[in-house]
Amino acid sequence: MQARTAAVPPVRCAAAVETERSATPSEVADPDVPWITLVHNDPVNLMSYVAYVFQSYFGFSEAKANQLMLDVHNKGRAVVSSGTREEMERDVQAMHGYGLWATLRQDR
Repeated sequence: MQARTAAVPPVRCAAAVETERSATPSEVADPDVPWITLVHNDPVNLMSYVAYVFQSYFGFSEAKANQLMLDVHNKGRAVVSSGTREEMERDVQAMHGYGLWATLRQDR
C-alpha cells in the first residue's frame, strides 16, 4: 500500500495567529514619541487642592500650578508631564495616590 502525499496546507495554531494580530504596526508604540500624563477634571477635588498637588509633586510654581489647575477645570484635562512611558506611569500612579484622575498616552 502506498502512502498518500497530498499537499496539505500548514496548520497554524491560534496563539501564532493572535501574536500576529497583536503586533500590527498600528498598535505598536513608537519609541521616539514621548508619553504624556493627563490629569482630568473630577467633581470631587477642590481646585486649590489640585494646584497644591501640582506644586508639591511636580515642583511647579504657584502661577504654573494654578494655570494647569484652571486648564483641568475649564478644558476638562491638562498635560502635566511628559517623558518615557515608565516615568509617566510613575506620575499617573502618584496622581492616583493623591486622589486625582490621571491617564497616560503617547503624545501624537
